[in-house]
Amino acid sequence: MSLRLSTVILPVRRWHEGGRDQWLRAEQLGFHTAYTYDHLSWRTFRDGPWFGAVPTLTAAATATERMRLGTLVTSPNFRHPVTLAKDLISLDDISGGRITLGIGAGGNGFDATALGQDAWSPRERADRFAEFVPLLDQLLSEASVSHEGTFYSAEEARNIPGCVQRPRLPFAVAANGPRGMRLAARHGQAWVTTGDPKLFEEGTPEQSREALRGQLERLGKTFLEIGRDPESVEKILLTGFTPEANTVLASVDAFVDFAGRHRELGFTELVIHAPIPDSDFASDEAVFEKIATEALAQLGS
Repeated sequence: MSLRLSTVILPVRRWHEGGRDQWLRAEQLGFHTAYTYDHLSWRTFRDGPWFGAVPTLTAAATATERMRLGTLVTSPNFRHPVTLAKDLISLDDISGGRITLGIGAGGNGFDATALGQDAWSPRERADRFAEFVPLLDQLLSEASVSHEGTFYSAEEARNIPGCVQRPRLPFAVAANGPRGMRLAARHGQAWVTTGDPKLFEEGTPEQSREALRGQLERLGKTFLEIGRDPESVEKILLTGFTPEANTVLASVDAFVDFAGRHRELGFTELVIHAPIPDSDFASDEAVFEKIATEALAQLGS
């Protein structure tokens, strides 16, 4: 089974003070896709620079030529399907059809209350996500959409000429629970996970892989239940949130071992964070670049 290697570039640098160069370098290094987080702010970066995902990806689309671009992930926390669809169609056009939308239910971080609302419960997040994804799918696939739902409405929302990618740009659906996996099965071209969050700090690599194996098995069953081939979807692991987080980018050999074990589980794409000094994503830039250029060759991918 072949394996793709992608990266996440967090939007923490001014475009003309290293931001543009970072996206260009990611393409030069041969990454399949460069993603960014779609948040208003995030965790330990809250009091520092943090730029918007859609403008950042638009700039990256004009600076790069071949590499795919995307979000990991967009959520309903501060997005509405109608306005998001218009932005995505524009971004897909500017990039020449190189956009993947990573999409998830969101969490209870800063995004959840930045618009002045109370944070939604896990149940409400799941309910909103279940309405958000199908409506966004429809908006990106049809020229005119009207919809009156529990949470979201659209009145003759026009999206002409539609996406460059047909029938629309691909969705990478982040989901661990049964409802989210059903959305991935119905609407996703890829499925995304970060692993089992309960194992991040105190679990072992073996326990993490077993949990991921279980997620993949449940995903496969969900696909079969709706009559869809589980092999038709890409399986993406966003690294940095499993027990190996502190060692996986320590050396090329460490990453190759990690990648090989997770390819055996069934993952088709691994995503690594571009180094950010003095943060949770600090790593050696030279090692990161060697991983980008050498790791997959060692795996035989």
